[in-house]
Amino acid sequence: MLDRMPSPSTARAPSTARGSATSRRILDVAAGEFAERGIAGARIDRIVAAARTNKAQLYGYFGSKDGLFDAVVADCAESLVAAGVFAGTTLADSAVRLYDEYLRRPELVRLTAWIRLERHPVGLAFDRSTLEPKLAAIAAAQAAGEVRAGDPLDLLAMVSAMAGAWSAVSTTYTATAGDPETDHERRRTLLRESVERAVAP
Repeated sequence: MLDRMPSPSTARAPSTARGSATSRRILDVAAGEFAERGIAGARIDRIVAAARTNKAQLYGYFGSKDGLFDAVVADCAESLVAAGVFAGTTLADSAVRLYDEYLRRPELVRLTAWIRLERHPVGLAFDRSTLEPKLAAIAAAQAAGEVRAGDPLDLLAMVSAMAGAWSAVSTTYTATAGDPETDHERRRTLLRESVERAVAP
């Protein structure tokens, strides 16, 4: 049965601490549901049951399944910023931190894969505004002679792909947090050195 939802325009932010906690549970559960099954395969019934809430609250906070998916993606992007993934002084620092974040939260890369499959098969996967701070930092590093010339977006795309070489969408090997730490350290060293060489002026 298809999930029937009201218009996204009905969405509203929680007004109480309890509501905020419920909204947080919904986002956390929905991230796992969307990462595993995609937008089309995700089911609101499963999300509200696992989040210990009801459809009325979910629709009230997020408006629709698409609105919930957008909120999950925005929440994940904010968590990457909060984790300092792109706050490093170099692209190599950012790549290594992104490798570690993919180990800690493999659903991030799965969500991106579903965005590609179901939302944006070509072009940018996310709104460009979410990338602007990092693009500006790359441009500043280029102006200072610290990073090779080229489109900052191209450089960011290449470095992000290198960081995801062992992620959940790898066609060769997907690393997990349970792998030996010596393996992680070997990959971090290879990643750091490879990025440094790739972006050197």
